[in-house]
This record gives sequence, structure tokens and C-alpha cells, in this order.
Amino acid sequence: MTKGRVEAFSDGVIAVLITILVLELELPHEGVTFEALRPILPTFFSYVMSFVFIAIYWNNHHHLMHLVKHIDGASMWANAHLLFWLSLTPSTTAWMGSTHFATTPVALYGVVLFMSAVAFTILVRCLTAPEVGNTALAAAVGSDRKGWASLALYAAAIPLAFIYRWLAVGIYILVALTWLVPDKRIERRVPHEPESAAAD
Repeated sequence: MTKGRVEAFSDGVIAVLITILVLELELPHEGVTFEALRPILPTFFSYVMSFVFIAIYWNNHHHLMHLVKHIDGASMWANAHLLFWLSLTPSTTAWMGSTHFATTPVALYGVVLFMSAVAFTILVRCLTAPEVGNTALAAAVGSDRKGWASLALYAAAIPLAFIYRWLAVGIYILVALTWLVPDKRIERRVPHEPESAAAD
């Protein structure tokens, strides 16, 4: 199977999710000063967090697919599984922002982050399975220490949210910061087109 439909479907879903995220940002109907924006700052902050979070997944999914040559049925279901967890982001983002980062919404947001990371890990494992034949991707991913470290941090942050929620939020941000730069393990193996070919 080719990867084109998986990429196109994933890009479409992610684009819709980002659109839904921004629709949750409602400007105040009264007041014309910056002070009137103060009540929506938590919502805006949660929006920024989730936008970055989804953008990171889009970036890494894009890089992942660059080295994919073959897609099997298990990989397609694993990709759908990832999109399912990402699709919960707008709802948990809105709840967290509207409650000014209350304990339970922060913990639930962490669950979505954790399960999205689990789903991405499963997708990588499906794509790098020996029988699928994506040997270049398997070699680039290796042991995936950063991925496992992210899972561990998310798992620690969820119960921590019930003790000190802002520390949990700090961990979510820390994990995001480690993934802002596209995965160099994969970038190094992505073939670059000659300038003449790119210009055609």
C-alpha cells in the first residue's frame, strides 16, 4: 500500500483540529481595552499549548512519512488511533482554559498528551516492523530514547496534577520544548532533491 492517502487524511484531520482550536477562542463582547482580554488569557494560553502540541505531531508525522516506503493494515489502524487521541485535544483544551487550569482538567489534558504519545509510539513500531520493510526508518528511529522519556514524563505529570497542577503544566511544556526541533535522526536520512530538480 502507498502512504499518500494516509498522509492526506492525517493532514486533513490535523488542519480541522487546529481550526476547531481557534474557534474556541472567543473575544469578549464587552470592553475595548486590553484589560478586557484578561479573562480569556487562560484560554489563550491553553490554545497556544495545544497548537504547539498538534504542530509538533504534524511535523514529526511529516518527517516519519518521508522515510516510509510501505504501509500495511496495522499501520493504517495505528495512524487512525493516533488521530483519535489528537481529536480529543480541542475539548480538553477548552475545558482546561475555561476553568483556569483547574486540577481535573489539567490531569485529563495530560491523559490526552500521554495517550497521543503512546499512539505515536505504536505507529512508529508498526511502521518499523521488519515485515513492513521500512528499513531506513527503523535504522533512523533506533531505540527512541526521547520518545520513551516523554512517555515517562507525561505519566509522572498526570498524578502530579492532583498535587501541584502548575508543575504538571510545566512538565507538559518541557516535553513540548524537547520536540520543537524536528527529529534530526530522521532528517539526516531524508534524501534532498537537487536544486535543479526542485526548481522544475
